[in-house]
Order: sequence, then C-alpha cells, then structure tokens
Amino acid sequence: MVWIPGGTFLVGSDSHYPEEAPAHQVTVSGFWIDPCPVTNREFGRFVRKTGHVTVAERPLDAADYPGAKPEMLVPFSAVFVSPPHRVSLADPHNWWTPVPGADWRHPQGPGSSIRNKPDHPVVHVAWADVVAYASWAGKEIPTEAEWELAARGGLDGAEFGWGDELNPGGAWMANTWQGEFPIQNTGEDGYEGTSPVGAFPANGYGLYDMIGDVWEWTSDWYSLHATAPDACCTADGRDSGVDESIDRRDPARIPRKVMKGGSHLCAPNYCRRYRPAARMAQPIDTSTSHLGFRLVLHGRSSGEPSGTR
Repeated sequence: MVWIPGGTFLVGSDSHYPEEAPAHQVTVSGFWIDPCPVTNREFGRFVRKTGHVTVAERPLDAADYPGAKPEMLVPFSAVFVSPPHRVSLADPHNWWTPVPGADWRHPQGPGSSIRNKPDHPVVHVAWADVVAYASWAGKEIPTEAEWELAARGGLDGAEFGWGDELNPGGAWMANTWQGEFPIQNTGEDGYEGTSPVGAFPANGYGLYDMIGDVWEWTSDWYSLHATAPDACCTADGRDSGVDESIDRRDPARIPRKVMKGGSHLCAPNYCRRYRPAARMAQPIDTSTSHLGFRLVLHGRSSGEPSGTR
C-alpha cells in the first residue's frame, strides 16, 4: 500500500457539475491506500476463501421491490451496451441494460469471461460485496475526502490528477472514452472497456487508475456539498441541506454512496468526470460493468514517510 500524507486541501470544483460545488477546504489525516483497484484475481481469491456470493448473483427479494415483475427479480447486473445509432444523452437507459447472469465472473453477461482479464479491476460489485471484501482483507473503504486527496497526487486544485491538460504532450493519462459517446469509441488510448490496472502512468503519489478505467466506491453517503450560509438553494435549484443519500424519485428509496474517479465510459461529449473533483451517487444495491473499488488502512502516524508497504 502507499502512504498518503495528511493535510488540508481543496475538495470539489466550481467549474463543472453542480454536485461538485462549492469547492471547499477539508483536512484529512494520513492513511495507507491500495496502489490499484482490486483486481479480478484478488477478488477471486476472496471468493474462494470465503464462499462469498455477490449481490449480482443473488435473486432479488420481492419484499424489497414492491410491484416488481417476477422476471425482474432474477440475478442480474447493469451492463453498458453501445446503441446502434445516436440516442438522447438525457436517458442513460439508452445504453445501460439489466442483464440476467451478468456478474463479476461474467462482466458482459452469460458467455463472457474474465479468464483473460485477471489483472483488470473487478466490476459488478455492490456495496455489500465491497464491505465483505474489506472485512476479509482487514482494511477499510476510503472516505470521499481521502479518495480525492489521493487522486490529486499532491496537485491541490489541479483540473486533472496529473495537471491542467487532459492530454499533456498528446499522451493519454487514463482509460477514458474517445469519440462520440455512446456510439463510437475510437480507442485512441489503447482500450475499449476496462484496462489492466497500472496500464497508465501513476499519479504523484504512485497510485494507478485513480482516474478512468472504473468508478470507485467510497464510504460517504451521498449528499450535496455544503452551500454558503446565505444561499437559499443549491446550484441545481433544490433546497440546501437536504439529505440526498436517498433518491426521492425512487419509490424503493434506495440509499446511495458517493463514487469517484470516472470510468472508461467518460467522454468529452458526456460525463466529463475524469477528474478528482467529480462525484456521483450510486445506489448501494446496484452493481455495474464500470464500478469497482480500492481500500485504505488507518491508524498509522501521519508523520510516517511516503512509500509502500
């Protein structure tokens, strides 16, 4: 693991999506963090040792989803499927499909495999799966602030995890989408879909894939960043101070955690969230083909020198 020195830094951004604002200072104590997202190989070891069955592999409980059709209660996970033509970017259902049989072993559904992807980040892991893995590994899930501090790589206030240019010197620094999302990915960065961990340069702290490849779970319940004391409402028009950990448009009222970092599906024309400040809400019962995680360790001296363990 890599030691991240504690300190005070700027969280969020005033220049992008409303949920990132306002930018504000946060103080974090030092901690250890995994240099890469948890891989298929590592997650497979956990499953073999514990017999864990992921949320995506379990049938849904009808009591938790009143009114759901029986055929919707089978084990499934959300898979990105590129549509054959241009679609409205306002509706994610145009490219997200609930696929029965999609899980961490079968990321695209039945017939797909991770056999040739042992070093790719594990995906299709819901919140309960991450908690179970963390408990087994004797580690913890990072807070949003810890994750963002680590992702910045020592560059407080920079646009990206490597500086202020998306492609410095023409180089691709993370696994993102090139071309017109969601219908054409030109693969200029060398990958379509997930990439092996460590395929792109490390940030200033020696951490890989903090940006792009897969989104990562954090331990924080999702809420809007605090607004200025005299603000009457948030940037998107909702009352300030509202607990956003529950999606009030969702009759099941599923609690949500913050996910960070963007993924291989983030593109200039959609979801420009390949930045440390970016954040999104993720329902805890939901797994997808572009969401993984990494873990941290606390309890060490904040004066401990940089390095690995």
